[in-house]
Parts: sequence; C-alpha cells; structure tokens
Amino acid sequence: MKRVERLIERVEGEALLDFTMDREKISDVFIGFPLYRGIETILEQRPPEDALVITPRVCGICNHAHLLSAVRALEDGYTKAGVEISLSSKAKSIREFTLACELIQNHMKWFYMVLLPQLEQLVDEKSGENHTLKAGYIASTINKASALFGGQWPHSSYAVVGGVTCDPTYMEVLQAQTYIEEVIRFFEHILLGVSFERYFLVTEGSEVDVIEGDFGRLLTLLKIYGLASEGESYDRFLVLGESGLSCAGKSMATRVSSVQLGGVEEYQQEGSYAKGVCYKMRHYEVGSLARAMVSKVPLVKSIHKRYKDALYTRIFARVDEAVRLLVYAKELLASLRLDEPSVTLTTKQKPEAFEGVGVVEAARGSLIHQVEVKEGKIAHYNIIVPTQWNLSQGTDKERGVAIEAMVGERSVEEASFIFRSFDVCSVCTTQ
Repeated sequence: MKRVERLIERVEGEALLDFTMDREKISDVFIGFPLYRGIETILEQRPPEDALVITPRVCGICNHAHLLSAVRALEDGYTKAGVEISLSSKAKSIREFTLACELIQNHMKWFYMVLLPQLEQLVDEKSGENHTLKAGYIASTINKASALFGGQWPHSSYAVVGGVTCDPTYMEVLQAQTYIEEVIRFFEHILLGVSFERYFLVTEGSEVDVIEGDFGRLLTLLKIYGLASEGESYDRFLVLGESGLSCAGKSMATRVSSVQLGGVEEYQQEGSYAKGVCYKMRHYEVGSLARAMVSKVPLVKSIHKRYKDALYTRIFARVDEAVRLLVYAKELLASLRLDEPSVTLTTKQKPEAFEGVGVVEAARGSLIHQVEVKEGKIAHYNIIVPTQWNLSQGTDKERGVAIEAMVGERSVEEASFIFRSFDVCSVCTTQ
C-alpha cells in the first residue's frame, strides 16, 4: 500500500485528499478541509437580524442561498412564536428568481472553470479556448439580472422577515428579461449547439447526440475515454428543500419517499474542520442529480437507467437543470405582480425567544440554517451545507458519498476528477 496526497484547488476554498493505493487502485480516501471560518460562533449573542447580513458572507458564490435559508429560519421562528408571516406572491417570485440566477451562474462556473478544463487535462484533449471567459460572461450577465432585485451581488441582504426590500419597476423587469434572453442565446449557440425548443424534444438518453457545443463535446469525451460509467456511489438521493422546479423527498432504487428534517444527523470528523452529515445513519447524494431523481425529470431518469449515479448522469443533470432554470426564471418574470406589496409584515413586535429552521436547495444541494434565540439574541446558530452531505468522511457503517465514488479508481487523476464532479465548496463547509 502507498499513500498519495493532493491539495485540490480551483474550488471554492481548498480541500486536501489523502489517497490510499492498493495494487494500483484506490482503496480509501481521506477528505480534509484545512480552513476554519467560525461564522456560527460570530453570530452568537447578536440580534437575529444580523444573520441576514453575516450569513451571505459565508460564501461568495452561493450567498443568496445562505440569505434565503437564514430568512426562512427567522420566519419559521417568528411563526412558531405566534407572529403571522404571509409572503406576497411578488416577494416569493423575487426570492425564487434571484436564487435561480445564482444556481445558473454556479452551474456554469463549475462547468467552464472546473469540470471542462479538468477533463481536457485528464484526457489530454485541449480545445485551445478560454473557458474562463465564457464562465465570466454568463456569470456577469446573470448576476446583473439578479442585482436588479437584490441591489448588489455578491452578499446582498435584500430578503427580510416578511418579504423583500426591493420594489422593482416595469423597466427593471424588462431589463432582467433582456439579461435572461442573452444567457439563453449563449446556451443555444455555445453551450448546447441547439435551440431550447429542440433540446426539450429530447426525452430519452439515446437521443442526446443532438446536443453539440461545449456540453456535447464534454459528453463525447466522457464516452470516448471510458469515463462515463466511472464514479458510481450509493445511488441514493436526498432533497430537503422545495422550489418551483423540485420537491422534497428521497430516492432509493428509483423509489421516491418523503423525508423529515428530524432524520438529519451531524457528526464530528477527525482531522478536518468540516462536520459530517447523514440521514438516518445513511449517506445520500444531494444536488442537481438528486433533485432530478426525486422530481422524476424524464430525460435524467432515462440516462440514469444506463449510467446510474456515475459521472455522465451527475454532470448531465446539472447542465440540464441550468437549462430548466433559465426557462423558470423567464416564467417568474412574466408572472411577477408589481402591484403587490414587497413586505407583508405589519407588526414591529419581535419575539424574544424562538427556534427556527430554514431550508433552501442551493446549487450543490440541500442547505439548512438552524437558529435559537434567547432574550432577543442568537444563542446558537448551526449551518449544514451541501458539501457536508456529498463529502462527508463517513461513519463506522459506511463511507461518505464521494469517497465511495472514488474508491476502486485506477488513478489519483481520475479520482480527483470524480471528486470535482460533486463541486466542492470548502468555505461553506468549515463554519
């Protein structure tokens, strides 16, 4: 046996992988997160509303998800304390729109700045194109649309208990629609190589050859170099949040069933600042593939029949979700009721003691914020992030999801690529 250590960069933060090799195959992996943030501790003894300013600073790439999870936790706590919370459809749509924008730019940064360049390096098939510029173009365009409602990007605090602080005009909505259409054109001409209309006619995995562009090239490389079926894990999926595109539930052996937050269990991991997390003592994959499996997206389900939870399915599900999110964002803007109030909370009463939980489906999966307030101050704050689900070290009973996917691989390089397919966020994880 021998050990090989790799520092994984070009993720949000850094991660340390310690591979154990046995007979030229990976027999075990230790995933370490060497950084410590301390955001949960910083929040203690502060007014509850401070969470709406501090938690978006957990991450520079999924800050809206943290803001929305925090505000939902406060609203849940207010409701349990007897304060009526009833959001207008306008406020709900604006929150959904900004989150959709954030997921799209997350997915595309992952695709163009991490996954595609890493795959080209792994198989030695360089395209000569600047993928970082493509990622920057999509992200800057979509973030302009989001900032019309959030006021800025990143680290916006536009969501407050009972609604949102913005009151968009008709012209601002038109401007946001223009930005969304611009990103759709990029998808059609550069990413997919086909129109959205043609893309949505594809319902079976056997028909995906119609996809060209950068996405089609990546799928082709996976097949040519025998990587499409690599990276299988437990084939178990978990979704804890609800959105306009996905529902909560867990999927095992193609069977979908309900979930309860009470089944979520955290555990400490030696040698890492990240906590592990599982559901009823079992590890589940979260993220785009999980959402597609639980919501039974036909195209992803068809691909899953052949590749299970391997690289090809995991990658396809995330790009497919970005396409569907753009259509959803258009629908949200088209149905936005500008005549409704942005904030519906009328009382100035603030409960002095409460406990609340907020759940959001972030780009990488289910994000949970838990807050306990005593005497008007935060007594305890806990954040459970998607990377904890996918990259937990594991328990005595079973390995974590990503480790199970990497064990048995032929090389550290291939295993590292599988690791990146889960899209690591170290800064979110070490709270």
